[in-house]
Amino acid sequence: MGFPSDFLWGAATASYQIEGAAQTHGRGECIWTRFSHTPGKVQNGDTGDAACEHYFRYQEDVALMRELGLQAYRFSISWPRVIPAGTGKINTAGLDFYDRLTDELLKAGIQPWATLYHWDLPQVLEDKGGWTNPDVVKQFADYTDLMTRQLGDRIHGWITLNEPWCSAFLGYMMGVHAPGLKDDAAAYKAAHYLLLAHGEAMPIIRRNAPQAKAGITLNLSPHVPATDSEEDAKLAQLGDGFGNRWFLDPLFKGVYPADMVEIARPALEGIDLAAVKVAAAPNDFLGINYYMRFMVTSDPTAPGGRREQFPPDAKFTEMGWEIYPQGMADMLLRVHKEYGPIDLYITENGAAFPDPAPTNGVVEDSQRVDFLKGYLAAAESAIAAGAPLKGYFVWSLLDNFEWALGYSRRFGVVHVDFKTQQRTLKRSALYYRDLIAASVAQPA
Repeated sequence: MGFPSDFLWGAATASYQIEGAAQTHGRGECIWTRFSHTPGKVQNGDTGDAACEHYFRYQEDVALMRELGLQAYRFSISWPRVIPAGTGKINTAGLDFYDRLTDELLKAGIQPWATLYHWDLPQVLEDKGGWTNPDVVKQFADYTDLMTRQLGDRIHGWITLNEPWCSAFLGYMMGVHAPGLKDDAAAYKAAHYLLLAHGEAMPIIRRNAPQAKAGITLNLSPHVPATDSEEDAKLAQLGDGFGNRWFLDPLFKGVYPADMVEIARPALEGIDLAAVKVAAAPNDFLGINYYMRFMVTSDPTAPGGRREQFPPDAKFTEMGWEIYPQGMADMLLRVHKEYGPIDLYITENGAAFPDPAPTNGVVEDSQRVDFLKGYLAAAESAIAAGAPLKGYFVWSLLDNFEWALGYSRRFGVVHVDFKTQQRTLKRSALYYRDLIAASVAQPA
């Protein structure tokens, strides 16, 4: 593969999914602590209390990153670890952890990329309405100020929010993620204040870390009609509006998409839609988490009058997500054409498969190797077609706590035995290591 010589190769994780130490050294409760400890919410009753014990094993994990030749590591900061109640008293032990992690990465020659919010809202704030409470915008701004003053001289890339669509709609509308509500109006309110929080945070990052890149990460998926029918075309447009444009348009145009506003109007009462113009603060980049496309067809007997319909030869990951690399290339080019020019990064891309047990010191995950080959080829083709893609972060460095699915799904390129915390490289990690080495070694 031929990638630009300055292409950035990395891996990504998230605090609640790997850190563990959930009730250690002054960390406050987060919404996922509460949610996972609520019976019936997470598969097998799993919690992130221990996860990968990264809080204690970060030096070992950074050594693994160095062994793989990673140039960058995207981690997230646990808001309740540094400000247990969300506001007020600061937990110095939490700040010290992120100081040590950042310095360890730099010592290993790895760029630290920090996500300020990857879903672990302090429970104290959720008790006051969480992302549906307008006060959360200033609370997030204050948290951003603290962290960018603390780490601003060393972090290379700042990401305000990870997948705000999931925070708002999976958490407040569908109830499958923390905090587990099923309230359409609350979900749209949460989406609104997430966007406002991003807009307020960006100038703070600029002020405190002027040399760093700053942006946001969205989960984006193509919504494609399964047939040529007008009904299917309308369903695809609706899915795109709800899943993609509800965040893309505010971030790049300062307005919500008009067609979706009309459809969602009953749930938007009381929201000052015009205020979302603050979300269009200039970004240095857009992070895209890419996992799947949706192919939709009309079906009056299905919920919402629609269902997914894929080609008969389609292949899927263990999550039930279609493996279709061209969809990622299409999305990169579409975002560049409609919302650019702006640098793009794939801030997450990866797959869960039922991996075999380690044998002779390696996990033979051939399906993940094939997955990565396909998607990295798609990334290369997108660059060749003009997409300003500047880097790729594989999801995930480690097998981890996979939210409502607990430990039943493994996305890591490094296997974790959750009983012993033993790390074992998978064949996909070795493939990725060799690809990075070859890419870095090639002539400029």
